[in-house]
Amino acid sequence: MFINVEQNTEEWFIHRLKKTTSSNFAKFMANFGKAFGEPAKKYAQRIALEYVTGKRDEESNYSNRHMERGHKNEPIAIMEYEQQEMQVVSNGGFYIQESKEIILLGDSNDGNVGKNGCIEVKSVIADTQWERLKKGGIDPKYKWQIQGHLWIGGKNWCDFISYCPEMPKNKQLYVCRVFPDKGMIEKMIIRVAEFRLEIEKNIKILEE
Repeated sequence: MFINVEQNTEEWFIHRLKKTTSSNFAKFMANFGKAFGEPAKKYAQRIALEYVTGKRDEESNYSNRHMERGHKNEPIAIMEYEQQEMQVVSNGGFYIQESKEIILLGDSNDGNVGKNGCIEVKSVIADTQWERLKKGGIDPKYKWQIQGHLWIGGKNWCDFISYCPEMPKNKQLYVCRVFPDKGMIEKMIIRVAEFRLEIEKNIKILEE
């Protein structure tokens, strides 16, 4: 289900409440097949707290200079992308995967491209842009987030955009198209089920 809401608004945060979102998938996809690590455990506790109290955890409001840089540069990166790729980007909004489960999945890409595509924008420093230009592909730490966009949003492709205004004009924008990976999505389905049990375990602790 798609909700046409602007990101980082109060309404957007309300829709995210109590949901496991793709931007955090890497926390519990790490060590697949093994016990959850500390990042996953803390994330499960955070969602459980939101579920019981109905309030956002303070960590949701966390911001640093890198995040602020991203918010500032993202509209510029999207505009450059539209011109370079001859695409039109619309609001990414918020997707909810409809399910009978108590704990739902949510996803916010950085923009929809038509009905079948989406984008994920990262505003990076020059050293990081150099690495992408040399290695190609996407930054591995975002692979689960991007597959989450494709899975939950039902997309056929996602363009990973790395943007650095400090680079020469012809190297400021780097674009790599990513397609759904069946094996990764199957792993996410398994791990999400396990993670829901972790959340429910924490909910019981709070409700005892």
